Amino acid sequence: MTNLIPKSHPRAKSLYIREQLVHAFDDGLVAKEGLMAHGRGEAFDYLIGEKTSKSAKNAIKAAAFALVCAKHPVISVNGNIAGLCPKEIVELSKVVNAKIEINLFYSSDKRKQNILRTLKKNGAREILGVDKKNTTRISSLDSARRIVDKNGIYTADVVLVPLEDGDRTLALKKEGKKVITFDLNPLSRTAQTADITIVDNVVRGIKELIDVCVKMQKKNLQNIAFDNKKNLAKSISEIKNYLERRAKLA
Repeated sequence: MTNLIPKSHPRAKSLYIREQLVHAFDDGLVAKEGLMAHGRGEAFDYLIGEKTSKSAKNAIKAAAFALVCAKHPVISVNGNIAGLCPKEIVELSKVVNAKIEINLFYSSDKRKQNILRTLKKNGAREILGVDKKNTTRISSLDSARRIVDKNGIYTADVVLVPLEDGDRTLALKKEGKKVITFDLNPLSRTAQTADITIVDNVVRGIKELIDVCVKMQKKNLQNIAFDNKKNLAKSISEIKNYLERRAKLA
């Protein structure tokens, strides 16, 4: 963290994450549009009190169950995710035996190679989404994200798509895939469309997701009842209650 941001600063963690993403932009991982997307997410993080809520923990438990039980899980990686938590992405992939696939909205070979190097630096071995000879398309999608690896997202039964766009979430569901996402905005199209939405900062939530996945692998699993719409409603209620408490303190 830069010396301009003391560790004692009340927003030190969020400011560090912001700076981390700026460095990722400078290193060619993140598109400039990704910086704007992060700013929007950061605003919602304030609204949930910058902590993992009860509803987020419920979603994390359901997501862990889906990933552990999946036959062909895939983790979709974009520039922001590669810039913020590459180590955790690699760790999660190993825990649940998931493939990692680079998939970008603002796609370029240069950015893909930068992300590839970052993931390998953090311990990833096999990374999909960079070999053009092994790609196919999702027919119901128009953006560059329609191009997927035949052995990755195309054949996956469960896809973790952190910081996703709503169009692809819907397209993946039409392809019969269970979609898990991190989205700080419980009202976004992505959040409302996904099967499991974790309303939490991915930097916090992915660490807990890894921990829960590890614990689940040591147990005899029973089916987990989870309703995404109801859980999102709880998340919205939590935001309302947090804002009311803050207003009383003002």
